[in-house]
Amino acid sequence: MDQSPEEKFDLIVVGAGINGTGICRDAALRGLKVLLVDKGDISSGTSGWSSRLIHGGLRYLEHGEIGLVRESLREREILLRIAPHLVKPLRLIIPVYRRSKRGLLTLRAGMVAYDLLSIGKSLPCHKMLNRQAALELAPGLDPRGLMGAATYSDAQAEFAERLAVENVLSAVERGAAVRTYARVDRIVLDGGQVSGVEFTDVLTKSRHAAFAPIVINVAGPWIDDVLAGLSPRPERMISGTKGSHIIVSRFAGAPADALYAEARADGRPFFIIPWNGLVLIGTTDLRYDGDLDKVQATSQEVQYLIEETNHVIPSAGLNSASILYTYSGVRPLPFSAGGPESAIGAEGAITRRHMIRDHSKGDPRLGGLISIAGGKLTTFRNLARQAVDLIFDKLGRRRAECLTGKLALPGGSASDFQQFSIAFKAEHNLPERTANHLLRVYGVRALGVMSIAGNDASLRKPFSEDTGAIGAEVLLAFQMEKARTLTDVMLRRTMAGLGPDAGIGSDERAARVCRDYLGWDEMKEREEVRNYRDYVRRYRSSLPGGDPGR
Repeated sequence: MDQSPEEKFDLIVVGAGINGTGICRDAALRGLKVLLVDKGDISSGTSGWSSRLIHGGLRYLEHGEIGLVRESLREREILLRIAPHLVKPLRLIIPVYRRSKRGLLTLRAGMVAYDLLSIGKSLPCHKMLNRQAALELAPGLDPRGLMGAATYSDAQAEFAERLAVENVLSAVERGAAVRTYARVDRIVLDGGQVSGVEFTDVLTKSRHAAFAPIVINVAGPWIDDVLAGLSPRPERMISGTKGSHIIVSRFAGAPADALYAEARADGRPFFIIPWNGLVLIGTTDLRYDGDLDKVQATSQEVQYLIEETNHVIPSAGLNSASILYTYSGVRPLPFSAGGPESAIGAEGAITRRHMIRDHSKGDPRLGGLISIAGGKLTTFRNLARQAVDLIFDKLGRRRAECLTGKLALPGGSASDFQQFSIAFKAEHNLPERTANHLLRVYGVRALGVMSIAGNDASLRKPFSEDTGAIGAEVLLAFQMEKARTLTDVMLRRTMAGLGPDAGIGSDERAARVCRDYLGWDEMKEREEVRNYRDYVRRYRSSLPGGDPGR
């Protein structure tokens, strides 16, 4: 087992989702020596399978979580500022029908409260619309029983995976170490205290150990798995719920804005969101106790989302053949021993607040162990700030200033991103689709992509016609963005795997770039494509003819 003295750190972060990468960045910016490990890739778990919204949590007002809404609205503003290429304003429409649980007066009250809680925001305030104005704005809405609507503003992280990747890039710039595909096998105790972790590189099968006085467990739905080797085993922390989404092409009646509607079947809110040139519809919210590594939408969930969309937009005419692909994730919500009934009565009502557990309070041997359950994409930065403050306290050091709300993420570092975008397009004379793709995926780091491409026509050529992604991005992913597999490149670096074809076809062209420029042999090329298609199979398995290689 490799136990080199270089692998001694102030802090080991287990889990490279949005919360883990946020903690890694915050700690590194404050001068701590950090190791980040994950049994998969960066953002390969729950963080990449959300509804991709950066929002204040309008629905949380119903449950009296005023503090969470205020925090979320504040964090939304920060993310709009530090990641303008990845987080962008999004207008939403809430239609109100005679059958709706909440009438126009109730909705107006909620909208006013939402605006008041976000004083100083950069986004427009809400507007109330009568029936005619609602239909003018969204002609596809079912007019039967429509009373009116409200519009309000939140934000969208179109590629939430890239938020996590850029947190890592920022952390690495400040000296953080990152080991992906590193499965933690055991939390090490030495002399009655946590002293590090032992882990296995699941790609090479090599075993390693790393040491630090603080281990923070931010493994999302896998938190309890990380703790499983301890004796006595800590109390269960996670009680996950599954959220599934369907992706379809633009359809008749699809609104230009996002739609926040109430499902007829169960009254749950769901979204119909313009996304990546397509339409994202979701989410479901079901208790989940299955295999966390093979989460997928069921045919029942797919049918539910189809039927609810067709109810609110009758011209959509969606059926199972309309689905391009699906995706699902498990929310790592805090465990409630009493089940749903003790958590306000339904899965959707379980708090999205995060819970930071200092294990030393239950077991003195675990003085260096912290675990975090819950949280949401929008508030990851503030969660990280709280966690790193606690880490400084446990290390007995004076807290250094948190800089994550002041320093832009690497791709957002332009003083005026709009002006940068105009200049980039003028300088590089790329096809419009490719230029837009590079800017919305990499921000100012698109310059790095073009530096790799140089005058090489092969590297400037799109390997994905649907997205405009070019060959140089594949090299950037492996050389500078910690990618280790073709799946990493397709789904969490270039984002080409999130196009309408789920990356089938472009995966082969990306692998050929690796063969031509990175020294892959033919066997490696075929294996990586096969592994990618096996991975995305679950996103088509509930559909007719669900083989992703079709």
